Amino acid sequence: MIPNIPPKLFSASAIVVGYLLIDDMTANEQNALGNWLMLVAQVLSTNAFYRAVMQERGLEPKGSTETGRNNADTFANSINNSDHEETLNMLEKMVRAMQQEIDEIKRNL
Repeated sequence: MIPNIPPKLFSASAIVVGYLLIDDMTANEQNALGNWLMLVAQVLSTNAFYRAVMQERGLEPKGSTETGRNNADTFANSINNSDHEETLNMLEKMVRAMQQEIDEIKRNL
């Protein structure tokens, strides 16, 4: 849970942590960690935004984003079988594309 502190202090804490982390790392290590942290931030931002979209569509209760509840049951109950099949087909295509990319990388090693 994020503490109840003023926004400026919250932002300043990120600056302090960032400066503390750079002391004992090489430039490549800093780059790797920075990219990892940005990916974490993107996942959080994407999830929050998409939950807002689902809320806007009436598929998630209004208070859920404020209370931190995930409401997976709400989503599961609101999606019909054809939506599930479409999602599964899309995920299978993604898995096949990723596997092809992995195989291509292996061939090039």
